[in-house]
Amino acid sequence: MNWSLIAAVLLALAVVFGAFGAHALKDRLDAYSMSVWEKAVFYHFLHAMGMLVVTILPRTGTFPEGGADTVCWLLFIGILLFSGSLYLLALTGTRVLGAITPLGGIAFILGWLMLAWRLRRIL
Repeated sequence: MNWSLIAAVLLALAVVFGAFGAHALKDRLDAYSMSVWEKAVFYHFLHAMGMLVVTILPRTGTFPEGGADTVCWLLFIGILLFSGSLYLLALTGTRVLGAITPLGGIAFILGWLMLAWRLRRIL
């Protein structure tokens, strides 16, 4: 899988969603929903950037390709579940979507721990 390409697209989407929130949603969402949207964008951007960085590591010869693939899958799933559920929560107000968010958080945590596990062998 071309994780660099996917990360670049996710980063572009994070900017689009951020701008959409700042301009199209600012008068449509209440303060709580806007803060949820902004948190979704922040975590989306942060973890997409993390994916991009992780894809560079195998190219330096300091990190196994398979390890990067696993980390990127976990971060990608985290973006979908964590940020995706928050985007939907902000737009719909359906609070039950908040039950999905922690699953994305767990994927984020597992991704970063997998990165740490792989790096401990190198450093």
